[in-house]
Amino acid sequence: MKFPNLFKPIRIKNVVFHNRIIATPAGPYHDKAIGGAGVIITGSVNVSRKRASYSRPDEPYAFDKYQMEATRNRVIVAHQAGAKASLELIHSGQYARVDDYAIGPVDLVRADGTIVKAMDEQMMDEVANDWAETAKRAKETGFDLVMLHFAHGWLPAEFLSPLFNKRTDEYGGSFENRIKFPKMIIDRVRKAVGPDFVVDMRISASEIVDGSIEFKDVLEFIKIVEDKLDMVHISAGLDINYEGNVHMAPTIFKEHMPNVEWAAEVKRNVKIPVAVVGAIMSPAEAESIIAAGKADFVALGRPLIADPFWPQKAKEGRDEDIVPCLRCQYCYHISTERKNVGCSVNPRYTRYDLVPLELPKAKQRKKVVIIGGGPAGMKAALVADERGHEVILLEKQDSLGGALRYAEYEELKIDLYNYMNYLITQIKKSGVKVQLGVEATPERVKELSPDAIIIAVGAVPFTPPIKGVNQSHVLGALDVYTRMDEVGQEVVLIGGGSTGCELGIELARHGKNVTIMEAGDLLAKNGNILYRVALRQAMDKQTTLHVKMNVRIGEIAPDGVIYEENGERKLHKAQTVILSTGMRTNPQLIDSFYNIVPDTFIIGDANKPRNVMDATREGYFIAKNL
Repeated sequence: MKFPNLFKPIRIKNVVFHNRIIATPAGPYHDKAIGGAGVIITGSVNVSRKRASYSRPDEPYAFDKYQMEATRNRVIVAHQAGAKASLELIHSGQYARVDDYAIGPVDLVRADGTIVKAMDEQMMDEVANDWAETAKRAKETGFDLVMLHFAHGWLPAEFLSPLFNKRTDEYGGSFENRIKFPKMIIDRVRKAVGPDFVVDMRISASEIVDGSIEFKDVLEFIKIVEDKLDMVHISAGLDINYEGNVHMAPTIFKEHMPNVEWAAEVKRNVKIPVAVVGAIMSPAEAESIIAAGKADFVALGRPLIADPFWPQKAKEGRDEDIVPCLRCQYCYHISTERKNVGCSVNPRYTRYDLVPLELPKAKQRKKVVIIGGGPAGMKAALVADERGHEVILLEKQDSLGGALRYAEYEELKIDLYNYMNYLITQIKKSGVKVQLGVEATPERVKELSPDAIIIAVGAVPFTPPIKGVNQSHVLGALDVYTRMDEVGQEVVLIGGGSTGCELGIELARHGKNVTIMEAGDLLAKNGNILYRVALRQAMDKQTTLHVKMNVRIGEIAPDGVIYEENGERKLHKAQTVILSTGMRTNPQLIDSFYNIVPDTFIIGDANKPRNVMDATREGYFIAKNL
C-alpha cells in the first residue's frame, strides 16, 4: 500500500477506526460518507435550544421529537461505507443569532446592536447540563463519538481566551479561573455518556490574534482535561473574527500543514490520540504526519469538498486522480457574503441536483472541437469525453494549462499549479485528442467537421494607453516570471488587483523594493473578503512592499513613473515598471468561430475574465449538456 500509516486501523475504547482520515463538518457529508474517510463528522448540532445557534434564532434542536428521524439519518448515511459517525456539538456564545439577547463571558453590545449578557453561575450550570444532555442523546441515537467544539471563538473558547474573557470574578482573569466553565462542560459530558463512549474535543492551539490565548495555556488545559477525553483535535484561528478566520481555514498565503507542530507538541505531552486539521492537502502530506508520529489522525475539510473521494483514491494509490483544493475560500459562505458560494474545482458542491455523481453517456455521440487548453477548455474536454463524445482539443501553445502555467513560478500558487497538473494528467489518461502548437482558425476548425464547438481561448493582458508604455524597462505581469533576471531593484507595479498584489509579494520576497500603484481605493477588488484579509496580512509582512492608492498614472518615464496624487504631479523612480492592468477578451477571434455549426459555445475567460470557479463550472455544464 502506498500510504500504509494513513490506512492503519486504530482502536479507541470499543471503536475501531479503519483509517486515520477524519472528514470535518465542512460542507455536506453525503458524498464524503462513501468517499472512504474513517470518521465522518456529520455536521454540527446546537447543545441548547435557545441562544446557541449561529444560523438562526429558531433553529430546531436536533434531538427533539420531530427532528430525531433526520438526526438518526446522519448516522445511517455516515455508516454506509464503514466510517464511524461523529457529531460536532457547539454553542455559539456571544455570536449566536438571537431574537432577544446572546450570552457569553462578559456584557457587551455587538456590532449589529445585539446585547450580550455575561453568564452567571445559574446560566453556566444550565448550559453545561445542555452539553451533557446533547452528548448523551447523540450516544443513544447511535453516533460512535462526539466532538466538543472548544475552538474558533465559540462559547468554551470565549471563556478560555483572554481575548474574550475580561471577567474579574472567579471565572476570569487567571488561567485557573478561565478554565473553570469549560472544564465543567467536559466533566458533565463525561458523566452523562459514561466511561466507554468516545469523546473528542477540537481546540485552537493558537487564535493568532493579538491578545488571545497562548499555546502554553492551551496545552496545559488539554493536559488537565485529558482524563475525561479520548482524543483531541488541534486546529487554529477564529471563526467570526476575520483576522483569525484566515488561519482557521488557511488561504494560499499560508504554508501547507501549519498546525502540525502544535499537534506534535500536544502528542508529546498527552497519552490520548491527537488529530490535526488545516491545509493537509495531499495523501503524501497526510502520510508524513502519521509516519512521523506527529498526530494519530488527519482531519480534512476543504480537500474533501474539492474531492470527497480523496481517501478512496489515496487507498488505491491513485493520488494523481485526486482533485486538488485551491484554498480559494469560495466554499465558505462568509467569503462572498453568500453571493457566490461554490467550489472552484468541484461543480457538484452546492449543486447536487444539477451535477450527478456519475455522468450518463450521451444519447448521441458527437464530434466536439474545443479551442483552448486552459482550465475551462480542459474541464469541458474531460466532461465531454466522459460522456462518450469524440473530443479534439486545440491549443496554440506547446503545453496545456492556459493562464495556469504561470502558477509554476510563484510560491503562493502551489495549489493552482497542482490543479493544473491534475487536469493535464486526466487529459493524458482520457480519450481526448490533443493537438498542441496549433493555431485554431475557422478554416482549420471547419476541416475537422465538428458537431459542436466550444470556444475557450481565454483572455490576453490589457495594455493601457499610457505614454511611454512601450519602453524596454516596462514588462507585463505575466512576462515577469520568465524574465525575473531583467527586473531591477526598484520596481513600480501598476495595478493592484489580485495578480498585481501576489506578484508584488513574490518580488518583495526576492528582495525587490516594490511600490504598487492602484487607481481605486481597494486592493484585489476581484478577490473575496477572506482572500483580501489574508492578502493584507501577507503584504504587511513584506517590509519592502509599498502601496499607493487613488493615484492616476500620467506617464512612464525612462527613470520611473509620473503619477498624480491628491492633485499633485510626482515622479516615483524605478528601474522596472510592471503592468498588471487586467485582461481583455478578443471579440474578433471569438466571433470568427461562429456560423460554422449551430452548437457553438463560449466558456471561461473568453466570456469575460474571471476565476477558476467560473471556468470549471461553465466547462462542466456546457459539456454535460451537449
